[in-house]
Amino acid sequence: MKTFISALCGVALLPALALAQGGQQPRQDGRRTQPAETSTGRRQPSQPTQPDVGAGHIPPHGPPAHTTQRSAPSGNPQQHPDYRDRSGHPDAPHVHATNNAWVGHQSGRNDPHYHLDHPWEHGRFEGPIGPQHVWRLHGGARERFNVGGYYFAVAPYDYDYANDWLWNDDDIVIYDDPDHPGWYLAYNVRTGTYVHVEFLGI
Repeated sequence: MKTFISALCGVALLPALALAQGGQQPRQDGRRTQPAETSTGRRQPSQPTQPDVGAGHIPPHGPPAHTTQRSAPSGNPQQHPDYRDRSGHPDAPHVHATNNAWVGHQSGRNDPHYHLDHPWEHGRFEGPIGPQHVWRLHGGARERFNVGGYYFAVAPYDYDYANDWLWNDDDIVIYDDPDHPGWYLAYNVRTGTYVHVEFLGI
């Protein structure tokens, strides 16, 4: 009986001994990481590295308005710039999770790629916009997609930037576009990329 009680006490003490010896720490995603060692020799829990684009980050605000004017495009007017501003970033307009910089939204009010002859032709979107409301995509495609019974279309110039969007599953946040009348910005929470979208109505 004494042997059984001793064994039971030993099993109960194992977690405390592992923690005292700097055992592995659980992460939110269920995997385990080794604690990092500091200059004092003590081990501290390491933090998983967060991606700098996407992975659930939601910008607290849309991009600022710009007063600069886009010069007339040279060569092919449909040619896109390269938006890979850092290693591992997408070649699409995106938002940095570290400082909420809107990469690719610097062209100014007169960008011919986002000119509409009749801005707000289908009315203005009256649903909630901004980081307080996340919309789930409910089908469609870049030419016409549905969020909560509201319909939008991606700007033709931005079509390629939405090639990896999941039109039946991704979450997006809609922001005002301060530079281009008639457009909103749809930010994909998973990819960290965004496109210009026009409201088509209900």
